[in-house]
Amino acid sequence: MKKERQDALLHLITEENISTQEMLRKRLAEMGFSVTQATLSRDIRELRLAKTRREGKLYYTAPMNRELSVSDGILGEAVLWADHAGHMAVIHCRSGTAPAVCVFLDALQREDVVGTIAGDDTVFVLMRTEALAREFVKFMGTGGF
Repeated sequence: MKKERQDALLHLITEENISTQEMLRKRLAEMGFSVTQATLSRDIRELRLAKTRREGKLYYTAPMNRELSVSDGILGEAVLWADHAGHMAVIHCRSGTAPAVCVFLDALQREDVVGTIAGDDTVFVLMRTEALAREFVKFMGTGGF
């Protein structure tokens, strides 16, 4: 239940501009997750969520340097392996899951990522340098997938 709730929380802050814990709590309740303020605060801390200013207002976001692991929601379920060539990192996913992986990665707002493109089972990530592409593949934890 915790994993599903935290996945839903990450999905919400990726798809919507949410500025308060109360808004987040209400949206989670609409999705079937009844959470207390204490549980929500703990989830926010564990996911290392931050607030980022957009359009003059602060909204919850996943931090750029958030470490990912095999157990992290969509990544653990979808990513099979990753590799790089030049400035490009390529993430191979289970069929149909690449768009969700792409949305998750975009939400991290990493400064070393120029952009992402998702197909059905592949995500292309354009990095600023070849060295950053190599590091990104390590960041994805390819050894665990």
